[in-house]
Amino acid sequence: MIRGKPDPVSHRPLLVAAVVIAAMTALRIAYACLIDLRTDEAYYWTWSKENVLCFLDHPPMIAWFIRLGTAMFGDTNFGVRFGGILAMLVTQLLLADIARRVTHDIRAIVLALLLPEAAVYYGLLMAKVAPDVALIPFSVAMVWALVRLVESNDARWWLAAGTFGGLSLLSKFTVVMFVPAIIAFVLVPDWRARWLKSPYPLLAALIALALFSPVLIWNVQHDFASFRFQLVRATANHDITLRTVADYIGLQFGQVGFVVLPVVLSGLILTARRGYLGREPVAILLSTAVIVPFLYFLWKSLTLRVGDTWPMFMWPVGLAAAAINIAMLPREGWPAWMIRSTIWWANTAVVSGLVTVVLVFLYAVASPWNLIGRADPIGGEAGYGPVAARVQAQLDKTGATWIATTDYRTYAMMRWYFNGRVPVIQINERGRFQGFADPGMDKIEGHTGLYVAREPDNRLPLWDLTTAKREPLERVDRVWRGSVMDTYSLDKLTGWTPELNPPPDSPFFRWRVLAGDIWVPDAAVA
Repeated sequence: MIRGKPDPVSHRPLLVAAVVIAAMTALRIAYACLIDLRTDEAYYWTWSKENVLCFLDHPPMIAWFIRLGTAMFGDTNFGVRFGGILAMLVTQLLLADIARRVTHDIRAIVLALLLPEAAVYYGLLMAKVAPDVALIPFSVAMVWALVRLVESNDARWWLAAGTFGGLSLLSKFTVVMFVPAIIAFVLVPDWRARWLKSPYPLLAALIALALFSPVLIWNVQHDFASFRFQLVRATANHDITLRTVADYIGLQFGQVGFVVLPVVLSGLILTARRGYLGREPVAILLSTAVIVPFLYFLWKSLTLRVGDTWPMFMWPVGLAAAAINIAMLPREGWPAWMIRSTIWWANTAVVSGLVTVVLVFLYAVASPWNLIGRADPIGGEAGYGPVAARVQAQLDKTGATWIATTDYRTYAMMRWYFNGRVPVIQINERGRFQGFADPGMDKIEGHTGLYVAREPDNRLPLWDLTTAKREPLERVDRVWRGSVMDTYSLDKLTGWTPELNPPPDSPFFRWRVLAGDIWVPDAAVA
């Protein structure tokens, strides 16, 4: 842990940190193996089975992460989540090296290693794969390269930053929120004239753009579908509501930590002060990289619910800033009481955060209770195994050879559980599946199918546009720890073959947007 008087020679704190990291990594591995895949995780797993340049929802990096893990460990929970386990360790090493290069203080290094472990976002949920998990190590590596630039004064580090920036863009579009920090990093310090005249920042941008080109090519080929899909969040207008603001703030306290978050925010404020008053490049970079997206999401939360993982990419940089701040306070002559208080709160943040992560893990893995009912974040996406078993029983009984769904979550879970043994088709929102391989039309066309849908979504008016005949078979509850989370309807399906590639003006092509009503392509409006 952090001590009031640093001892730069002793390596004991690093050994303690290594033991904690080993134990928490084992905890994440257990979580990865024991907890059923969430619906989005299964959805990203389906992407890993396809060979396309981009996807409607996100760039392709998360699919590549999953493909790496499943190539090594098979189509298992751990195989799907292996990339997140690795990403966490890489991120911690980068944060520790940033702190080392800026401060050369073992306290800051240890804190940079342990603060991520003390936040539920990272100490546990880095084992839950999402595009953010792929983004985090690359975006932190981009910041690390710029810190190396300041340390070495070697302009070639711009090229490394551009490379990691491009890989970040291949992971998730939200990394563009780091652009204001990079602009301030270039323009606010006294070195701005050098970089405005240098070709290296431009070369870095070109490298990032070149690496991002698969996404650009796919979007050009598909009417900029993924850009339009994601931009809905930025352009959606709804009535102002304080409930969504409270959700956003509460989420940050819950996911970052009730003690960790205030420690990080206070460290960011002092880092911003240090950076902009002293024109210090690293402090400007670190503080702006968190403050800008934090304020943006706060603004969006006035009218829109901010997703659970949306802010996940920004906090690791804030953790680094908080760790560095611990070492900088004594050097800047702050009062002794303030230094002692900051160290005490940092220690408390780490200890309380680690305890919280362990308790959340135990609740997810070992607890027999459902404390929140249908709103429980674990149970909300658990219990699909028995549903899949009933689906298999009806396949055997009816002779159906394929499965139809009308939402991507059910589609993903059916594909995960049947894993290629039975074709699974989401008959609507076909814009999500552009470029996907033939799922097995030889087993679909002219054959009986089984429609699996969560109630009441099973009564979509879309079916009136088909020649399909549906025969209700049974209703299946999805149960978690004694609570019914959802009910699914199983129908026998005959007399119709779904179209894999309907035209963009077809109701079978359109997808649900991320905020608001269903988006209608221009062709459908004309």
